[in-house]
Amino acid sequence: MVTIAAIIYEPGNSIKNKTGTWRTFKPILDIEKCVKCENCYIFCPEGAIQEDENGNFKIDYDYCKGCLICMNECPVNAITKVREEK
Repeated sequence: MVTIAAIIYEPGNSIKNKTGTWRTFKPILDIEKCVKCENCYIFCPEGAIQEDENGNFKIDYDYCKGCLICMNECPVNAITKVREEK
């Protein structure tokens, strides 16, 4: 018997389906190192990175899939990764 999990079949439907449980690695943003270049925000394919009321960026782990594109695009290495613990 095959069990099928939630299927992402249309762009942007991850807003309806919390996809954060898919992660193997979790990005950690160090706001002290962040220069607010917005690269993480721009390149996040899920829109899981948002700007808060103070102009700092934060990661919404309910929707972050752990692709680490944000970490690769950060010019100042303000984003690191840790293994996700379930």
